[in-house]
Amino acid sequence: MRTAISLVILASVAIVGSPRGARSEGAAATPSTALVLSIDTSGSVDETRYNLQLEGVAEALEDPVTLSAISAAGGAGIYLAIVTWADGAQVGLDWRRVASAADAAAVAAKVRRLPRTPGEFTCIGGMFRTVTERLVRTLPTPVERLIVDVSGDGIDNCGSVGEVHEERDALLAKGATINGLPILVPGENDVVGVGAFRKPGFGLRELPGMSDQSPSTLDSWYRDHVIGGPGSFLLLAQGYGDFARALRRKLVTEISRLSVSVSPSGETRAD
Repeated sequence: MRTAISLVILASVAIVGSPRGARSEGAAATPSTALVLSIDTSGSVDETRYNLQLEGVAEALEDPVTLSAISAAGGAGIYLAIVTWADGAQVGLDWRRVASAADAAAVAAKVRRLPRTPGEFTCIGGMFRTVTERLVRTLPTPVERLIVDVSGDGIDNCGSVGEVHEERDALLAKGATINGLPILVPGENDVVGVGAFRKPGFGLRELPGMSDQSPSTLDSWYRDHVIGGPGSFLLLAQGYGDFARALRRKLVTEISRLSVSVSPSGETRAD
């Protein structure tokens, strides 16, 4: 089954990539897509879960279908950066151009050694601010598409949803598309919002509406408060063991510009 799906995706990559990615010999090949992967390192993410995320990113970069999507850009490849975040956010991997299997292998090796950003809390708004201030401003060349992938297993517990929206909207105003990869862990984050663990000082401020304190599912919360921009979508990971599969599919969808649709269960899927 996976072979058949891979063949379909490879064919789609060829169709999408060939006319757009073709460049005359000798022309400067600069990526048209920049991709930021943001990795949750908050208190709910133990070392095993953190390493599953790192290995998932590395495996996705090394996957033949992902490499085919990258190579369809006519030698230009993509720009890639990684942010790890909890209470604060750090640029774990600054912009790298990935245009070949050798590039992808080199980046994958670095990803597997990324140090963990310490922290207990899930500060999604702060992560957005770091991406805006540290990465958008330092893109090596202008790009047609800037995509920020947010993966995590919880809601922001560092501020109000209004504050998250402010930081998200500031990033969207820079031309970004924000996609989500919520990691669903049965028995842990089936319902989010009510009684959420909060960063110290959070309760000292009035929160009009308290919309982030209403019960919700994690994917609904991501849909309402995280994703945005042209063509934005969610793709769910059914636990940390499913992260590599979900991320691989997500990267191929984004890099090759495949269209997406929503399944009857509410998950956004690649067509």
